[in-house]
Amino acid sequence: MKTLITGAAGFIGARVAHMLVERGEEVVGLDNLNDYYDPRLKQSRLASLALKRAFRFVQADIADREAMEDMFRRERFTKVIHLAAQAGVRHSINHPHVYAASNLTGFLHILEGVRQTEVRQFVYASSSSVYGTSRQLPFAIDDRADTPVSLYAATKRANELMAHCYHHLFQIPATGLRFFTVYGPWGRPDMAPFRFAQAILRGETIDVYNYGRMQRDFTFIDDIAEGVVRIAERGTQGYRLFNVGASQPVGLLDFIGTLEQALGRTAKKRFLPLQPGDVVATHADVEEFWKFTGFRPTTTIETGLGKFAKWYVDYYGEGQHEHDGDRNTQVAGSAEREHIGLEQSAGQGGSPAEAVLQAS
Repeated sequence: MKTLITGAAGFIGARVAHMLVERGEEVVGLDNLNDYYDPRLKQSRLASLALKRAFRFVQADIADREAMEDMFRRERFTKVIHLAAQAGVRHSINHPHVYAASNLTGFLHILEGVRQTEVRQFVYASSSSVYGTSRQLPFAIDDRADTPVSLYAATKRANELMAHCYHHLFQIPATGLRFFTVYGPWGRPDMAPFRFAQAILRGETIDVYNYGRMQRDFTFIDDIAEGVVRIAERGTQGYRLFNVGASQPVGLLDFIGTLEQALGRTAKKRFLPLQPGDVVATHADVEEFWKFTGFRPTTTIETGLGKFAKWYVDYYGEGQHEHDGDRNTQVAGSAEREHIGLEQSAGQGGSPAEAVLQAS
């Protein structure tokens, strides 16, 4: 049994790789280690994996057709867990070609590799952002997903349709996972927990959009990774989609308050109107996922943010909170004030995006 994990240096990918290796599986991790955020954080995630004999790392880009064909022919994977993507809702507005290359062309290359080498199980990351302008809560798999509000969301919905096509034409067993706002230790620097923690510890002001009247279905990284592993282990013989989330929405102000307690500091807040493109609330209907896996996420927001805060301070140091300094991560640009809203997005694997609360 040999499993390929794309986006293995990413937030979700690295945790899934750890879990599979600990279960005794041989894992090949793929990532392009791009500079969408500081590659040193990605390399730090990989460092502990590199000590595992059952793990091998391959640096390559899924948009490179020749490299992907070569790897699939050489390795003959049993399972593929595809988590690599260009993530970030707002980033996709001004960088559309990067999303087309990674999320569409790259996804096609992975599908072709799966088809040509007869991989037994194909699991891939989708996103809660596919629900777009839907106001029906909780979001259910059978809800319409044809009104995306970002190119990122459109590419993730396109992935689901491409996978369905390949299942129909070539009988590829394909399972898509719509992740809901993943957070926790080793998270992405472009996402809200990172940026909130940075601003709070610096004594800077946080811009709180929609006057704080926002909710997200926050899901702790270990719960997400456990869900991915269980889906991959059980497998499906057809085409399936699952929401993967805690199904316990948390208000933005409650989230900030809990992080304040975990850090022992009070945030300075500035309340602003809703930003264009933001979604007010997300809430996952996960009954099908729970029935299929027998697993229910159990990590409370207090426990999860406590673990995140401890990791953040340990990793960056009590007095050093510049993500662009010596060993730091940095998203493009650094303003005097942290401008943070709630953004809906998903997973990504090797590459992430802007100062926001994202779906993954």
